[in-house]
Amino acid sequence: MEVGKLVAVIGDEDTVTGFLLAGIGHRTAKDTNFLIVKQDTTLQQIEEAFQKLSVREDIGIILINQHIANNIRHVLKDYNQTIPTVLEIPSKEHPYDPEQDYIMQRVNMFLGGGG
Repeated sequence: MEVGKLVAVIGDEDTVTGFLLAGIGHRTAKDTNFLIVKQDTTLQQIEEAFQKLSVREDIGIILINQHIANNIRHVLKDYNQTIPTVLEIPSKEHPYDPEQDYIMQRVNMFLGGGG
């Protein structure tokens, strides 16, 4: 029997808690499929979490709050894998801006809308 892939989340406490309550949380003795980003979370910790999640075979989608994605934009721009797919999502405090979303920028470029 083939097992599905997990959804991973990198986000603020409200976002990650909501997804965990919805049932996406997965924890083993070695790692988890989420990172709660707080005020004292360093940029290096966020980058490392993204790098670890992006190479895991059991992850199909990485959800990341857009305001956090903006902090690691240099890492996201170099990421060119299809799976896991990276999707930027809004948070309670920060609305979604499609002009900052690198996936939307690529879609516009492919469709001839500039970039």
